Amino acid sequence: MPAPSGDLEAVQWRGREALARQPLPSRRNEDWRFTDLGSLKALDPALLAQVEATEGTDPAAIPIADSADALPAPAAGTMRLRLDGRHDPLAGQTLPAGLTRLSGEELQQALGHTLARCGCEQHWPVEFNQASASHCLALRVSGSVAETLELVATASGESALLPIRVLLLLEEKASLKVLQVQLGSGSSLSSLVVEMHLGREAEVQHGLLAFGEGEACLLAHLAVEQEIESRFHSVVASRGWALARFEPRITQVEGAAHTDLKAIQVAQDHQLVDGHSRVEFLGPDGSLEQLHKAIVDGHGHSVFDGAVSVPRRAQRTNANQMSRNLLLSDQARIDTKPELEIVADDVRCTHGATVSRLQHDQLFYLQSRGIDAATASRLLKRGFCQEVLVDLPAAAASWQPLQRLLAEV
Repeated sequence: MPAPSGDLEAVQWRGREALARQPLPSRRNEDWRFTDLGSLKALDPALLAQVEATEGTDPAAIPIADSADALPAPAAGTMRLRLDGRHDPLAGQTLPAGLTRLSGEELQQALGHTLARCGCEQHWPVEFNQASASHCLALRVSGSVAETLELVATASGESALLPIRVLLLLEEKASLKVLQVQLGSGSSLSSLVVEMHLGREAEVQHGLLAFGEGEACLLAHLAVEQEIESRFHSVVASRGWALARFEPRITQVEGAAHTDLKAIQVAQDHQLVDGHSRVEFLGPDGSLEQLHKAIVDGHGHSVFDGAVSVPRRAQRTNANQMSRNLLLSDQARIDTKPELEIVADDVRCTHGATVSRLQHDQLFYLQSRGIDAATASRLLKRGFCQEVLVDLPAAAASWQPLQRLLAEV
């Protein structure tokens, strides 16, 4: 890799030192037993060469992967930023009221704090991102931001590496709607690390649309630190990646906060999509609503591993976790493990998981009303997805997430 430089120089050094000590996770590791990262070994030399080839090049001379003409127009009331890991996404931009850029000193003080608080240190995908990312979009949020912040990142081509780093600090009672769009094609690898700190009574509505094709891979890590009475809502929709892993890690630092996590992932052909979440309550009166869904066809493989930690000091926690999965092929595979780790004795916590096919009685009901079998099947799959997609930020509509999820499924 080229020599580290810029605001993330110290972070890059730490990441590279960590990678030198850490091999790629293997299936002997419990957290990775369903996810084989072996395909990244073949990509690794080419990816690092790609990073080195662009080092020292004038960023203005490096084109963004896809032209803006290939993207849908931003929805009304949306501020779109293009993230490509090389350009400054804020260059020439006027931020809306309530958003300010962190200074270099503020960035050094805040970057990595939430990752550490959420137990993400020494985690291979995080260290890989820290070793390779040279830029970070770092913003402070104050008050209620009227515009939706839309962050678009596109990785394309053979052995292209796209490391994206985002840091959002929300002050007390601040609110923000943020939509991330991650696109990948060819044999690219996208590495995404997002940190959010929500101050007291702050609120975030977060959406991630992740659409890949070909042999594209995605490693996405979200670390969120919530103070008292804050509210965090997140919706993830993904499809088309040869390999994708999503890891939201949420810590309610003093409890008395609310977390709402929803996800829908689609895998077909020989694709593998893995959702690993962890929510930790470090104080009383916290709440969680989590719904994770998957549709799997062909030889696709879907994984969900969701851990909820409720220690003794987290009394009166109310946490509900559900995994629902739709199996469309005899060759498809689903592994799901919702998990509650409860020590507190005054709690209301539930979890569950279902794996099923399209229900014959539902198909029969629709067909008995003159709807053909193919249309009936599409309607049921649409309804399965919509329970999650309905909570995306309104700006997501321009990306047609439902149509993208169910294309050819």
